[in-house]
Amino acid sequence: MEDVMKIKEMIVVEGRDDTIAIQRAVNADTIETNGSAVNEETLKRIALAQQRRGVIILTDPDYPGERIRRIVSERVPGCKHAFLPKKAALSKNGDDLGVENAAPEAIRHALGKVHEAMEDPLEVISRQDLFDAGLMAGADAKKRREQLGILLGIGYANGKTLYKRLKAFQITKREFAEAIAQIVEEGRD
Repeated sequence: MEDVMKIKEMIVVEGRDDTIAIQRAVNADTIETNGSAVNEETLKRIALAQQRRGVIILTDPDYPGERIRRIVSERVPGCKHAFLPKKAALSKNGDDLGVENAAPEAIRHALGKVHEAMEDPLEVISRQDLFDAGLMAGADAKKRREQLGILLGIGYANGKTLYKRLKAFQITKREFAEAIAQIVEEGRD
């Protein structure tokens, strides 16, 4: 029997189906927010979990999921973040986007690329770097941001949010440059 990946931290997910998907992939405990209106009781449980075991936020790669991520991060500092690419979270028939649709391997991969946000991060990659890399403007900017999010394990983001994530997760110039080089190389196919 294969070793099951054990996760020490509590994983914050949106609902029961997400918990089931997580438990198919890894040995972990979850806290369900039950939607994007995260209540005070849930935030208190997340804060306690953060103190005792640590917390990883793994929400759907959509607007409500990002909203939950932002609310929890603001109220409970020090949470770690895992991101699923949209493609990995899409249902088989393409009509639903969520953690519950992800294959166990995709969930394990996301949890293997966890990032921790810094409290007062230094700017390592500037907005100008994002413009120069074709991530802020141009015909392929959205596609390039999506590819970068997958390569760095920080999820898809618009230009402004991408800048914040690169800073918060202290992505190095080297990591950034290697990912951009890979995107450029793949674009030549």
